[in-house]
Amino acid sequence: MRRLFPVTDQTAATASPGGGEEGGAPEAREWSLDEIAEAYAYPDTGPGEPTPWLRANMVTTLDGAAQHEGRSQPISNATDMRIFGTLRGLADVVLVGAETVRQEGYRPARARAEFAARREAAGQGPAPAIAIVSASLDLDFSLPLFTSPLVPTLILTGAAAAPGRVATAEKAGARVLIAGDGTGVDPARAVRALADLGHTRLLTEGGPRLLGQLVADEVLDELCLTVSPLLTAGDAQRIAGGPVVAVPYRFALVSLLEEDGFLYGRYSRG
Repeated sequence: MRRLFPVTDQTAATASPGGGEEGGAPEAREWSLDEIAEAYAYPDTGPGEPTPWLRANMVTTLDGAAQHEGRSQPISNATDMRIFGTLRGLADVVLVGAETVRQEGYRPARARAEFAARREAAGQGPAPAIAIVSASLDLDFSLPLFTSPLVPTLILTGAAAAPGRVATAEKAGARVLIAGDGTGVDPARAVRALADLGHTRLLTEGGPRLLGQLVADEVLDELCLTVSPLLTAGDAQRIAGGPVVAVPYRFALVSLLEEDGFLYGRYSRG
């Protein structure tokens, strides 16, 4: 993998003709997990009470597909999955939509020895919690996400959620957080509810409907986007769906990495 942006002396040297160690191709090597973690470190939000920072991690093809046959794995690659794992290793909590949980067969986040020291130094637990956004709480509570998580799974729902489903979720070991007045979830209240539990390093993995809601409510701080050099055609979803924003708002490029035609970008709100 090589860094394309921001440009540094090292970037310029490896990107120029004859810049490799043998005077040939630019340097391209597998980065360590520590190097990836440094490249994707959460920003320092300054003194005082920690401020929540919500980043999204998504993958898209050249023609805008976020999935192929309903899943993101076919348009991903090994390095994208290493970044995926690193972003989880840095996060306090992973926010995900209920439909994505069902389609992708979500499992609990696991503790990884590679991130243990980093997480301990940051005052984090051994693994991030999974927080599911669900109005209906129509979830399979026999899944490992509920029966054997390292840390209890969270469910964000509205105040009007069916009491029976809430009781079932809590009996299964999940912690239910109210983040909306009706049946649905208000994105800003969801962020606050998680921050109130001490979760300020927030990561969402979608799906497109949830990401669209976060974008429309302007609570997304950062987008980590893998652009896969694939074309799929068809009618697959984009990375974000749902309501249209009145005026598009701009994100700034923070960094751009490349490997084997895949681009790994970080964008943050200006």
